[in-house]
Amino acid sequence: MSQRNSRPTSGRQKKKILKEKIIGVFNQNTTQPLNYKQISSRLGLKDESQPKQILDILDELLKSGQLTEVQRGKYRFKVKGAYITGTVQITRSGSAWITSDEVKEEIYINSRNLNRALNGDKVKVHLYGRKEGQRMVGEIVEILEQRQRTFVGTLERSSGYYFLIPDNRDMPYDIFIHPKNLKGAEEGQKVVARITEWPPSAKNPFGEVIDVLGTAGLHETETHAILAEFELPYKFTEEVLKAAEMINGEITPEIIASRRDFRQVPTFTIDPADAKDFDDALSIRKLENGNWEVGVHIADVSHYVRPHSIIDKEALARGTSVYLVDRVVPMLPERLSNELCSLQPNQDRLCFSAVVEMNEKAEVLGKWFGRTIIHSDRRFSYEEAQSIIETGEGDMKEEVLQLYKLGGILRNIRFSTGSFSFERVEVKFHLDEKGKPIGVYFKEAKEANWLIEEFMLLANKLVAEKIGRVKKGQRPKTFVYRIHDRPDPEKLQGFANFIRQFGYSIKTASHKAIAESMNLLINQVNGKNEQYVIESLAIRTMAKAKYSTNNIGHYGLSFDFYTHFTSPIRRYPDLMVHRLLDQYLAGEPSENQGRYEDLCIHSSQMEERAVNAERASVKYKQVEFMQDKIGQAFEGIISGISEWGFFVELSENHCEGMIPMRDLDDDFYEYDEKNYALGGLHTRKRFTIGQKVTVEIARTNLAKRQLDFRLFDPE
Repeated sequence: MSQRNSRPTSGRQKKKILKEKIIGVFNQNTTQPLNYKQISSRLGLKDESQPKQILDILDELLKSGQLTEVQRGKYRFKVKGAYITGTVQITRSGSAWITSDEVKEEIYINSRNLNRALNGDKVKVHLYGRKEGQRMVGEIVEILEQRQRTFVGTLERSSGYYFLIPDNRDMPYDIFIHPKNLKGAEEGQKVVARITEWPPSAKNPFGEVIDVLGTAGLHETETHAILAEFELPYKFTEEVLKAAEMINGEITPEIIASRRDFRQVPTFTIDPADAKDFDDALSIRKLENGNWEVGVHIADVSHYVRPHSIIDKEALARGTSVYLVDRVVPMLPERLSNELCSLQPNQDRLCFSAVVEMNEKAEVLGKWFGRTIIHSDRRFSYEEAQSIIETGEGDMKEEVLQLYKLGGILRNIRFSTGSFSFERVEVKFHLDEKGKPIGVYFKEAKEANWLIEEFMLLANKLVAEKIGRVKKGQRPKTFVYRIHDRPDPEKLQGFANFIRQFGYSIKTASHKAIAESMNLLINQVNGKNEQYVIESLAIRTMAKAKYSTNNIGHYGLSFDFYTHFTSPIRRYPDLMVHRLLDQYLAGEPSENQGRYEDLCIHSSQMEERAVNAERASVKYKQVEFMQDKIGQAFEGIISGISEWGFFVELSENHCEGMIPMRDLDDDFYEYDEKNYALGGLHTRKRFTIGQKVTVEIARTNLAKRQLDFRLFDPE
């Protein structure tokens, strides 16, 4: 060892080293106040002279603002000016994570530092630093915007007092309800309650019942409870229904004269067999020049629903129709959705259309947009259209087959230019007359679905291009786009690392390389044990599509311009698009962008709520379906790993449940977040995503929509 390196450490250097070690202790224990004895213990210091040094250093750190004295002689790390705003995501344990645009990673909040913030609240967070060198930790210091203060749950009574036990697993507190605030509700009923106050001295919030849904466990009660949980309406007011009934549905000669008439052109719809609202139709005819004229005809909701009317305000508030397991909760009253605006066969109907001229190579040679009148010749179910495609026989076979041919070319072009091919299997239920699930089946998209999809995608793309594509130097008019951002590079790399353990890979050099390799991967996993897990993770890797007036294109479809034009019966953004397109075709000036951006944000939020309600509806039926199967064994695939256990999806019916960490009693298991695994400390046993396991049904909780499994032991 050189003379330089062997020089004894000076007192000043020793103090500097000790100071760095003390700061390290506080960095690793960001939420817990520490005194000098606890610091000495963590550093393993036994020298009697060092407590004085520690106290001196603590005093220095306090004066410099790096520490705060929370109690006499107890200190906690303080990062000066380290405040962020973000959104609360409550976990089952009662702790939370904060997502923020200001920092890349999520911030961990211990349950005692939530300061009465609830799931979805926008909050101000004071950052402490890192816990155990891994995650950022903080404390909520202010609630900036409250998200949800109404909750659905079951009313329980204890010693003369009433409590709402929330269904929502993201709500870790019961709500105390005084008997005078019950609104006639009784113990055991499912109700909606609103938090009215939360005194600083109270452990639980106080609330009042605002709606009684009915007896817990009944099908109708639980369906309404799901809608109420996500703050979605389950009925129209009398005023809205009355306004809908008063709409004049007569199609006068003056209305017909103002529109392009397609009533003599072969036209049909293709929809699910049980559909009641038909908002899109296709027409096709051969032109004299040998090309094809294809019409994408969309119900003209804007003709009947005027801006700022009571029906328009209701549709805007809802934002979208909600598709639960057993019903559709429509955006518009049935008078519109199932009657006036539904493109029923053998009826004249008003439409807003995108009409294109195509050659045999499906190249678009001309396009026209405007209001039309149509007369659908035939209503096909997907099964009927599929039969024509497979057999070449059936009503309007020439039109169906020609559109299928052109749609197939469009599909191939789309994938060759970088569009992703995520085809998820839908879980469906056979229900008895009381709504109870008696069987599970899976719905796959086939060629008939693709036929409709390709022409809807084409219409959406062309409408967006019509408004958004302008000459250089010109500013496009305000419009509503459906945008989809690029995936986060870190998420993409994490996904690539994960699938490598199964022998798969993806290329990440460019958009086209990602799309091609991702589509190849989806084909490779088809039919394999790991298919559903990999497909689910692939979709989670992608960004979420949303509505915006700021066009960045649609990454997943590889379109520079894309909107939603084709479903105004069930999506409010499509109604906005119809109105804007009509105004701009008439030469009117651009609308206010700020106003429409606010409408886009609202529409995206309502869409997310609807999706969550639909998932909750499926989950409820899955738990209900498995209730009488406790103790039975099933094959499954591990579909998710968390610090409190792992999820298993049953191969037979895609029902998903959890094996809680507490039930893994053969070892102490550690959560390996990086590798999506749980590892046994002594046995070295590992559970990883995609692993095949045999489980049995341990517990079902219908109110919480929760399935608990345990590993099956044949002995």
